[in-house]
Amino acid sequence: MNWKFHTPRFAADDSPELPASFIAGGAWSGHRRFAYDLVRFTRPRTIVELGTLYGTSYFSFCQAVKDAKLDTSCFAVDTWQGDAHTGQYGLADDTMYQAVNSVNAREFADIGTLLRSTFDEALAAFPNGSINILHIDGYHAYQAVLHDYLTWLPKLADNGIVLFHDTVVRLPDFGVYLLWGQLQSMPHLHFEHSNGLGVLFPKGCPEPFQAVLQQQEKLAAHYRSQE
Repeated sequence: MNWKFHTPRFAADDSPELPASFIAGGAWSGHRRFAYDLVRFTRPRTIVELGTLYGTSYFSFCQAVKDAKLDTSCFAVDTWQGDAHTGQYGLADDTMYQAVNSVNAREFADIGTLLRSTFDEALAAFPNGSINILHIDGYHAYQAVLHDYLTWLPKLADNGIVLFHDTVVRLPDFGVYLLWGQLQSMPHLHFEHSNGLGVLFPKGCPEPFQAVLQQQEKLAAHYRSQE
């Protein structure tokens, strides 16, 4: 297995605009090192994230691109208005968006683009087969995440990767775990820590990743220890 475990320094950790407790201690924080290593390993051309909030995952992708000097474009799609699970931020309060935008402009201006829109509105910005890594982390009701998966699947490239967060959360109206259970006939990785992260290959698994899939327990133990 040619997978490499890096020890990155995340610029977001030192960004005064972002709440440190959320970035380094939130539900996604336990997957940051995996996300970083994933980008370094796959060297994607295009990464798209659906649902960004304060950018814990998004800035992890961007950091890997920056450190490895990759020719990769990262896109964060969000209204930054909230939903029934995150709560409504309020149209008049742009604090969260402005914080993410400020860090993005300072640290990753040539890498990352924020698309302030609904997920459906953003579909037209991406040709079919153009996305190498798609991270789905929006509204987590079953029908909502199923809709996001099905509508964005045509945009995924051959051998592309789909990430699903909150795959082990079973709170009322959370349905990611249900969809994840239905998709596991396809090649995948799964990490149960930090609310769960599913890594799916719905359009084929490239040869370099075959050995990685066989080492799932090793990867899970490593990243769990880095929480």
